[in-house]
Amino acid sequence: SIGVRPDSLLAKNAGLKTNERGGIVVDKRQRTSDENIYAVGDAVEIVDYATKLPAMIPLAAPANKQARVAANDICGICDEYEGSIGTSILKVFDVTVATAGLNERTAQNLGLAYDKVFLLAPDHATYYPDAKSMWLKVLFEKENGRILGAQVVGPAGVDKRLDVLAVAIRVGLTASDLIELDLAYAPPYSSAKDPVNMVGLMAENLVKGLVKQFHWDEVDKLAENKGAQLVDVRGAGEFEKGHLPGFVNVPLKTLRENVSKLDPQKPIYLNCEAGLRSYYAARILIQNGFDAYYLSGGYRLYSLIKNDLK
Repeated sequence: SIGVRPDSLLAKNAGLKTNERGGIVVDKRQRTSDENIYAVGDAVEIVDYATKLPAMIPLAAPANKQARVAANDICGICDEYEGSIGTSILKVFDVTVATAGLNERTAQNLGLAYDKVFLLAPDHATYYPDAKSMWLKVLFEKENGRILGAQVVGPAGVDKRLDVLAVAIRVGLTASDLIELDLAYAPPYSSAKDPVNMVGLMAENLVKGLVKQFHWDEVDKLAENKGAQLVDVRGAGEFEKGHLPGFVNVPLKTLRENVSKLDPQKPIYLNCEAGLRSYYAARILIQNGFDAYYLSGGYRLYSLIKNDLK
């Protein structure tokens, strides 16, 4: 929770080059500034494979790969370590948390032109018993949909999806590529469109401009925007249990018959429980000439984050 500091005193005392955090600087063959001395593991500076920039990624899997490269080089076998995307996973009681590639803070700090999708998805077909939901957050390049980073949280099926997304990041797959992946499907294990396929569909829609979205951290400001129309397309019962500030209820099943009551000259922001119905609503309104946006992750994600921040 407090981070990892490299124990590199031995290297410093030996006069080897270290970075400002104390990480031992090595080349792709794991050689230090003294070509006769090698270093591998948590204390070395490596390349972040996603950004091609220097990084510190203290994880067991990269350390093992670095050790093989160093051993090969010592034995005269040409080998190089190309870097890590920082794939990691953690079990916290009954919840699994996993990540690979860039997180949003890093993407912002690097000034990347990125977008993101949030998806609440079951680990397997919901008509098969004991399906459990997971959250996926995936970052991608706006221009071409190349996958940059992913985080997945949930009680089941997290490692499977994160591993697929980690491969996608490593080999440079795009959102369109995710759609085409043939992933193992049977009702006890997944849905016909796996969550990874769904992430690809959502991101491709954004890259192609078929739909537009907004995010949980923009909601509160929208309530102050007099020029915007704020519509919740959930059922009346759901709306009464809790809703976003400033939003009015127009259930999805009544949207078409109420289109004439909405102003096509003003942007319209749509919300539902997790993003699916508001996506449908956005497509309906866009086809009727509206400038429509749907809330990625929906009311569920907004509530989870807001309650956690209190």
